[in-house]
Amino acid sequence: MSVVHITGARPNFPKLGPVYKALAARGVQQTLVHTGQHYSDAMSDIFFSQLDLPRPDVNLGVGSGTHARQTAAVMIGLEDLFLENPPELVVVYGDVNSTVAAALVAAKLHIASAHVEAGLRSFDMTMPEEVNRILTDQLASLLLVTSEDATEHLLREGAAREKIHFVGNPMIDTLMSQRHKFDAVSARAEYGIDGDYVIATLHRPGNVDDEDDARAVATALREISEVAPVMLPLHPRGRDLLMRVGLSEAPNVRVLDPLGYIEFMSLVSGASAVVTDSGGVQEETTILGVPCFTLRPNTERPVTITAGTNRLVTVDEVASLVADAIRAGKPADWPTPPLWDGRAGERIADVICTWLAQK
Repeated sequence: MSVVHITGARPNFPKLGPVYKALAARGVQQTLVHTGQHYSDAMSDIFFSQLDLPRPDVNLGVGSGTHARQTAAVMIGLEDLFLENPPELVVVYGDVNSTVAAALVAAKLHIASAHVEAGLRSFDMTMPEEVNRILTDQLASLLLVTSEDATEHLLREGAAREKIHFVGNPMIDTLMSQRHKFDAVSARAEYGIDGDYVIATLHRPGNVDDEDDARAVATALREISEVAPVMLPLHPRGRDLLMRVGLSEAPNVRVLDPLGYIEFMSLVSGASAVVTDSGGVQEETTILGVPCFTLRPNTERPVTITAGTNRLVTVDEVASLVADAIRAGKPADWPTPPLWDGRAGERIADVICTWLAQK
C-alpha cells in the first residue's frame, strides 16, 4: 500500500472523491478503507455510487457506539491492517472519530499522515469534533488547509510552516462536478412543494441531546414553518427527542429520512434558506448562494461568513431572520472563498506526490 485513505462517515466522502481521482490520474497506488462509522445506505453506501467512487478495499464495520468504543474499534482494526501491510502515507479527512483514530494509529506505528481540512477551529472544546481536529493536526505530517484562517491557527499552535499547504476545499470540487445533476424542480415535485421552502439539518449535541434545547429548536422550526414549509432530513441522532418535544405537532415541518448526496443537494439548491448546525452545509450553501443560518454559537468555518452566505444565529432569532431572508430573496451575487474553485483535489494530489517523491 502506498497511500491509504480513511473514511468513516457521510461528510468524508465528498472530500475523498476529488483527491482519490487526482491521485489515480497520477498513477499512485491507493487503498480505500471505510471504517463503517456510518453504515446505513443513506448515510454511506449511496455516496459511493452517486459520486462514482471506488468501492472500499476494506470495510472495518465498526458501527455506532460511544465515542470511546467507536474510536477504539477503529484503532484496533487499523492497527491490524497497517501492521500487516504498512502504507507510506495515511490520508484522513475532516473531524470524525475515524479521523483521529487513524491519526493516532499511524503515529504510534511511525507512519506519516496527511490531514485534509486541517486547521479548522471553533475554539469550543465541548465539541467532540474540535478535540478530533486538534489531535489530528498535532500528529499529521501534511496539513492541507481549505482557508487562510486555518493556516493562521496552525502556525499559532506551533505547526511548522513547511507542513502547511493551502489547497482549497475538495468538498467544493465535488459540488461543482456534480452540480449539473442537481434538479430542484424535480425535488419540488417529489415533495409537493410550491413556492418558497426551507431546508433544515440538525444533529449537534447542543441542539438535539438536551430536552430543553431540543424543545427550543422544535419551537423555532415550527415558527419557521408558519412562513414556509420546512424540509428536515433528520439524522437518527436526536430524532426521537425532537419529535417528542414538539416537532410532531408542526404539520408544515416535513421530517425526512437522511437523503443521498444528489437528492439532498437538489433540495438545498432550490431552497429559499437553510437552517443547519452542519459544517459541510455551511460550505455548500456558500457556493450555491443560498442564505444559511447556522444554529450554533460558533463555527470552525468563519470564511463562510466573511466570504459567503452564512450567518451564526440563536434559536430565539432564527425564525424572524429566515422570514426576512425569504422576503428579500436569494442574493444576485455573493463572495466566495479563495481557491474554492473545483481544483483542490488536483492541488492535494500535487502536494502528496511531491512528498512521496521526496520520501
